[in-house]
Amino acid sequence: MTNLPDAAHDHVELKSARGRWILGATVLGSGLALLDSTVVNVALPFLGRELDAGMAGLQWTINAYTLTLAGLILLGGSLGDRYGRRTLFLIGTVWFAIASALCGLAPNIEFLIAARALQGIGGALLTPGSLAIIQASFVRHDRPKAVGVWSGLGGVASAIGPLLGGWLVQTAGWRWAFLINLPFAALIVFVTLRHVPESRDEQAVGRFDVLGAVLAALALAGITYGLIGKGAWLPLLAGAVAGAAFVAVQIRRSPDALVPVGMFRDRVFTAVNVVTLIMYAAMGVVFFLLVVQLQVVSGFSPIAAGLSMLPTTILMMLLSARAGELAKRVGPRWPMTLGILVAGCGFLAMSTIGFGASYPFQVLPAVFVFGLGLSATVAPLTATVLATADERYAGTASGVNNAVARTGSLLAVAAVPPLVGLVGDAFQQPAVFDAGFRMAMLISAALMVVAALITFFTIRTNVLTADDDDDRS
Repeated sequence: MTNLPDAAHDHVELKSARGRWILGATVLGSGLALLDSTVVNVALPFLGRELDAGMAGLQWTINAYTLTLAGLILLGGSLGDRYGRRTLFLIGTVWFAIASALCGLAPNIEFLIAARALQGIGGALLTPGSLAIIQASFVRHDRPKAVGVWSGLGGVASAIGPLLGGWLVQTAGWRWAFLINLPFAALIVFVTLRHVPESRDEQAVGRFDVLGAVLAALALAGITYGLIGKGAWLPLLAGAVAGAAFVAVQIRRSPDALVPVGMFRDRVFTAVNVVTLIMYAAMGVVFFLLVVQLQVVSGFSPIAAGLSMLPTTILMMLLSARAGELAKRVGPRWPMTLGILVAGCGFLAMSTIGFGASYPFQVLPAVFVFGLGLSATVAPLTATVLATADERYAGTASGVNNAVARTGSLLAVAAVPPLVGLVGDAFQQPAVFDAGFRMAMLISAALMVVAALITFFTIRTNVLTADDDDDRS
């Protein structure tokens, strides 16, 4: 293994060869987790029929992964800060690969859901590490651009997931939507061991907040089960109690808590995380339902349904890094506000996709508008979260924002389908699914309007230019 200097004492520039290797490894790692969160969606109708699962089983196939990812990602960030971000990044990648193999071999829906939960644990270890490595490794004036590239290519992984999933389902079977992760994981381990420096929070002391991690996971599990169960009030109440206990423990244990409450004294940091929660709730519903709608209602093949998201992929590749640079010059307020509104218009346009939908006249415009808005939003949002947190909390800040994003998606995917009538075997009844889908898109568009308003009224300063010269002195 190559002995590399500690990134905390040897920041590198993005344009250097070493910087490109570091960025490449982190993009591959986070992309692996993001890819799997969307590649599976195309396979849902097929695995649902083969494993005899209803809508609740399909929801849990998505949410078991998101649940453990959201519930443990805070712990993953803290472990990385304490014991080494590269170390946890590697452990998470290997764990993720093993769990992916189990998913691919699942004999029934219950086994698959359990394996998906294990996958989420691996994702919780590797995801915060990828962004924290960027924050700890690059000179300050390169970080917004690096985050922009990371966001853009990570967004590509999310957007290309349905395309890859469609191709795999149609040519090799739904199990390969999971097994494809194994060679990617091997490549990530190889590149990380050779090129990524270790970094950690040298000031980290005290005990780990294991109780906080357990309470967070129990809160999400209870609330999710209650929402999917529709009327399961006891789990819902237990989840709410666990959530309240989690907040109390964090306040009592500060500054050694899983989430240092002092981070939320920064108004912009708090606001951006609220925006993240709402925005990713809307996006979670769209990614869950759109590719199923295209297959079940509009009659698209799996490959065609996955290919429908290609414009988003292209836009993320072309625009995300530029959006990060623009946000540094003018501040994140306007790029984020306008980007969220544009993405919401895309959701509104998606509500018109139904029986016999035309790709050029209905699907393409909606997906293009959504991709344009997403490209303008993600990089400024992510860079703002990191810029408003102390550098020693890079892993924790990344973990908090990722946990918030996954929590938004988790709760929305649990709550919205039953709310719009998508229950039981709805995915096998095109008319029922179509009506529920249209209402879900309108709800998602409304959520984006709320997120845009919060952004506009709370993010007023350009935090991305603060202390820009620190690394040059």
